[in-house]
Amino acid sequence: MNEQSRSFRRAVARRVFAFELNEATHRLESGDKTIQVLLPTGEACSRIFFVGVLLDREETRPDSDFWRVRISDPTGVLRGFVGRFQPDALESLLKIEPPEIVAVVSKIRLFEGERGTLITLRPENIVPVEREVRDYWVVETAKRTLDRIENMRRGGEELVELAWQVYNPDLDSYEERVKEAVKTILDQHSAIEAARKEIEEEEEEQEGEEEKEFEAEEPGEELEIPDLEDLEFEEEEWDLSDILGE
Repeated sequence: MNEQSRSFRRAVARRVFAFELNEATHRLESGDKTIQVLLPTGEACSRIFFVGVLLDREETRPDSDFWRVRISDPTGVLRGFVGRFQPDALESLLKIEPPEIVAVVSKIRLFEGERGTLITLRPENIVPVEREVRDYWVVETAKRTLDRIENMRRGGEELVELAWQVYNPDLDSYEERVKEAVKTILDQHSAIEAARKEIEEEEEEQEGEEEKEFEAEEPGEELEIPDLEDLEFEEEEWDLSDILGE
């Protein structure tokens, strides 16, 4: 690969929760034109991989092809803009009806206004995804965030020391917010599992009544519930003890 090809290599898209990204306010100086932001957990970031709920999309003015979006994860809401300079993201966005779970690869920008510094997204790609993808992203992002927190506690690295100077983050609070994010999806799946069992019990009861009434020789076909089955969550697939401290 020649020097020109390397110069166009994209930066790694980091997994970052909304709450942390919204607290990022420090721009890092760079020798190239890449805009990098210092995360409060001591890592440079210019692009993110984010999975959450597209809450809404609104055109900034009629026929402008410039849309304002809000996307949420269990920790907060990120705001961004999609326009003609992001054709792939714009094409996908116009096909999505909020609310919808989406996966987003996005550049990040710092906007300095009267109310302070605001982080915004400039999505490159937006793709609708299933709930399982969002849940897996939450778990993986939790692990990455806890790794950065631990690295902050060890100290010694240049960006880590700078993050302490700029943000002086409350790492215990950060840990709690990460754990709450994971617990949120666990609670959701517990509710789904309870609903699934309730439906199964109702089906069994109904089948029993039909058998008595019609004296059917063969049991009725089991009603499939694809939506609920698709959302089945097996906690043992992911070892969450290191995240939840259990």
